[in-house]
Amino acid sequence: MNQTFAGWLASFLLRSEFIGLMYFIAVNGWYLVLLVSAYLEMRRHMLLISGESRWRLLSSRLSPTITMLAPAYNEEATVEVSLRALLALHYPQLEVIVINDGSKDSTVDVLVKSFDLVPVKNVYDQLIFTKPVRGVYRSRTYKGLVVVDKENGGKADALNVGLNFAHGELVCAMDADTLIEADGLQRMVRPFLHKNNVLASGGTIRIINGSSVESGRVSVTRLPRNVIAGFQVVEYLRAFLFGRLGWNRLGGNLIISGAFGLFRREAVIDAGGYLHDTVGEDMELVIRLKRRSYETGNPGTIEFVPDPVAWTEAPESLKVLGRQRDRWQRGLADVLWRHRDMFLNPRYRVTGMVVVPYYFFVELCGPVIEAFGLVALAVGLVFGMLDLKFALLFYLTAYGLGTALTAFTLILEDLSFHKYEHFEDRVKLFGLALLENMGYRQLTVWWRLRGIWSFVRGRKDWGAMERKGFQDKPVTPDYAKE
Repeated sequence: MNQTFAGWLASFLLRSEFIGLMYFIAVNGWYLVLLVSAYLEMRRHMLLISGESRWRLLSSRLSPTITMLAPAYNEEATVEVSLRALLALHYPQLEVIVINDGSKDSTVDVLVKSFDLVPVKNVYDQLIFTKPVRGVYRSRTYKGLVVVDKENGGKADALNVGLNFAHGELVCAMDADTLIEADGLQRMVRPFLHKNNVLASGGTIRIINGSSVESGRVSVTRLPRNVIAGFQVVEYLRAFLFGRLGWNRLGGNLIISGAFGLFRREAVIDAGGYLHDTVGEDMELVIRLKRRSYETGNPGTIEFVPDPVAWTEAPESLKVLGRQRDRWQRGLADVLWRHRDMFLNPRYRVTGMVVVPYYFFVELCGPVIEAFGLVALAVGLVFGMLDLKFALLFYLTAYGLGTALTAFTLILEDLSFHKYEHFEDRVKLFGLALLENMGYRQLTVWWRLRGIWSFVRGRKDWGAMERKGFQDKPVTPDYAKE
């Protein structure tokens, strides 16, 4: 090897090693802050929900009215089960609006037949511009159930139609194939009762694969038999009970899952509703709400409530999961680019100075840095320029810290909610935590890199998402198929 090149390569690898080490220390130091914050927030939350008198208030007519918005696109296999579950939610003042976004299957026919729907006058205030509405139906059996049939315009457009029709003080945006536990809304509304400046609250999402569903409710909670879905259970628990719970303590929540989120309707309409030209419409709306609250001089909060549980189906093939993670990373990149002027901007307080930089350096750039580190490691080993002991120690430390973080999350879940009652499932969860960093994590890094490249290329589509349905019925893909 040319000595000049060898010297340059050795210097490059040494600097890369130093930068990687500093990044590793900074990220894991922040993870430690989030971990402690998550523990303290969980303690506070468990003390808060111990007051039984609050439940009487939540079940009274003093509770704010809530409108459920359920957009549906080709959901004939799951829409009836999901809607019956919505109508059975334990909440005193509830309106349910299903928005059929130009489905090509028999979604509307299933709804009309199952819920005794009749057409009514198409009269509403178009506070947000949307695609035309073709028809409106009300149920003669279920008070408060409305079905809006509209031309296809995408999920964001469907939600905006729902906002135009909604009468509730709060709106709950959800996916039509999501199941919410019976008392989920009662738990979700808590932050709005405690604070006047709450803009939105989000709840925990769990993986339904492997569990049993009866009458629109999860009757038996089990881990998926599919190992790919099993890894996602671990990911979801870590994301909600570590990440979002920790950020909640620090006042830095910026994500409300599209599958289950409660918003102040007036604030969403004032902000212009959901954007059509992004695949990250959920996060984009939350950041816009937060940003607008700072700019108008009335800072609002985004709250996370760990115990309301919604259930959603996870992909069981690497192909479909890869499409999902590609889309998520594209959405993140798009949102951060749209709101790039918030980056390190003191006007937006902790959001601009801490949260947005975290999402940029850790969530967006993380896979790039990790992939670069793996390439540098391989080059160093091939040319004999890397200290093998240091590399092994670094890997074992990273593996140990990652596994310990996941184990903490699993213990927190078991002590707080104990959803997985079977001992076999708890053992499997810890086994998945041990195996996650041995191939699965590297796959997610690749998918996220692909998502960044897709964003650079300007890709906007969702990517096809195949679903089995809650009762193993064949199901037509939803928005992914647009």
